[in-house]
Amino acid sequence: MNFQDTIIAPATPQGVSALAVIRLSGKDAITIVNKVFDGKNLNEQPTQTAHFGVIKDGDEVIDEVVVTIFREPRSFTRENIAEISCHGSPIVVKDLIRLFLKHGARMAEPGEFTRRAFLHGRIDLAQAEAIADIIHAETENARQAAINQMRGGFSSEINHLREELIHFASLIELELDFGEEDVEFAKRDDLRQLILRIQSYLQVLIDSFNAGNVIKNGVPTVIAGKPNAGKSTLLNALLNEERAIVSDIPGTTRDAIEDEIILGGINFRFIDTAGLRETEDVIEAIGVERTRERMKKASLIIYLFDLASATLESIRGEEQALHELNIPFIKVGNKMDKADPALLQQLAQRDFVFISASGKTNLQTLKDRLLNMFHINTVKSGDVLVTNLRHYENLVQTRDSLQRVLTGLDEHITGDFLAMDIRQALHYLGLITGTITTEDLLENIFSRFCIGK
Repeated sequence: MNFQDTIIAPATPQGVSALAVIRLSGKDAITIVNKVFDGKNLNEQPTQTAHFGVIKDGDEVIDEVVVTIFREPRSFTRENIAEISCHGSPIVVKDLIRLFLKHGARMAEPGEFTRRAFLHGRIDLAQAEAIADIIHAETENARQAAINQMRGGFSSEINHLREELIHFASLIELELDFGEEDVEFAKRDDLRQLILRIQSYLQVLIDSFNAGNVIKNGVPTVIAGKPNAGKSTLLNALLNEERAIVSDIPGTTRDAIEDEIILGGINFRFIDTAGLRETEDVIEAIGVERTRERMKKASLIIYLFDLASATLESIRGEEQALHELNIPFIKVGNKMDKADPALLQQLAQRDFVFISASGKTNLQTLKDRLLNMFHINTVKSGDVLVTNLRHYENLVQTRDSLQRVLTGLDEHITGDFLAMDIRQALHYLGLITGTITTEDLLENIFSRFCIGK
């Protein structure tokens, strides 16, 4: 990948629309567009200005467009950028891109615009990842969490911690240069207090990941139970549409059916699965095995008990199997209107939610229980939440490195070993914001972006 090239990509999705946007970035971006633009001379126009005209391939008019130009460094990539707003016909977009390619541009790689912004110091790595999160945000909480990160609050905190650690690391390194004189530039008590304060803040960030991960990625929720427990009926009732086939015949659902709803700012991805039972039907058996695998990978299980036919003994057996999975679950007694009152009374003390999926009875109680499982508050401007697994893992590694520094202080180890652990902590903090990077890391992050971003 040559970052000196001028790159081009559509910045809007494929398909027919009123308008489409094509973006070019690089030293020759404005010049390339100017070669085929019939209007003002773009090379003479100031930055952050828009100009109406037509794009021609020789004498052939391809489209009427508005070209917006951004001159370096006052652009997203800190390179020259030209953005062409054209009509949203796929053939128009295709012909314009082909024309610009002919005049010297090349197609952008996934995330290459944002990667250039990072390489030119416009944003750091955490902010770059937040841009991708904004694009893919499906809830208001997810959008706000990503905006908070993109605006640099999280990065600012991480950089501040690094600066304080660097200060002490440099003093310890200085001590090593005067090893024979037994001098102490970095006071050990001050270092201890700094480490404890940083660890305390790191723990707050680490603890926020549970909520942040739910906000960003939603909650994969498996609806499980024996055949005819009412799983498909419940899915349809929660979605308020006939998404799954409902039948009295056991084994109707043979493969997982998925759909999503947003409750309290959290995206719940419900997965209706095949009923759990022993069967000689080969296809159904595959579905049952897939159900068991889905349950093991779920963040939450809604387990339905058929109160019209279940006994207390059978329910206890299913409860035991649920506990062995070690996955959070909600026990839901369905068909409460057909249940034996004595069974309801026995189950009342066993943390059940009683519903009638077909009659849509007590569904709000179930929804409230779902939200209470996660305790997510509305994300406000300025809130710092860790939503990225890569950030979480590096924060944990930083905390562990600093714990080794504290252990070293307790054991009165020499400055060179203290410096080594502090450098390790600085390394992990640097990986979060991109102060320290590897090519593999950058490839992994930006390959997940869309082409035009």
